Amino acid sequence: MSANEDQEMELEALRSIYEGDESFRELSPVSFQYRIGENGDPKAFLIEISWTDTYPQTPPIISMNAFFNNTISSAVKQSILAKLQEAVEVNLGTAMTYTLFEYAKDNKEQFMENHHPVHSAASISNIISVETPNTAPSSKKKDKKEQLSKAQKRKLADKTDHKGELPRGWNWVDVVKLSKTGSKDDE
Repeated sequence: MSANEDQEMELEALRSIYEGDESFRELSPVSFQYRIGENGDPKAFLIEISWTDTYPQTPPIISMNAFFNNTISSAVKQSILAKLQEAVEVNLGTAMTYTLFEYAKDNKEQFMENHHPVHSAASISNIISVETPNTAPSSKKKDKKEQLSKAQKRKLADKTDHKGELPRGWNWVDVVKLSKTGSKDDE
């Protein structure tokens, strides 16, 4: 199987596994982020995994440079990345993005045992940025169309043309009514 076929299969699997998971974010078809820990948890961190053209035969690029990780010291970040690289070497040649995210979730406490939050002006803005991603996915869910019953769909289809658009002048009656009532008030 070619690298592209492996990537397509893994992408489909990741989408189905993490569907509805607010911690998971697909940045592009070859780049993913996963938040380990809950919002507001001082030991939470964000891992970004990007696939190379020859992934999974070659290791993915793992990064912790996201703004979310500003309160984590570089030593702790390097430690986490080193442990994830060990897991990459064990799984080289197989689909490993899910495995790496789960490995990080299972070992979160061990990864963050030496973590002491770095307090600076950036940490205050970090708290604000943590809340922003949480509200964004919920607004996406609200944009989802309601499921219509068969009768509702039929009624909607009867009102619209074959393209799903309302016919020209469908709301003119209301405009005429309003203009007539407005002129009576003037008298």
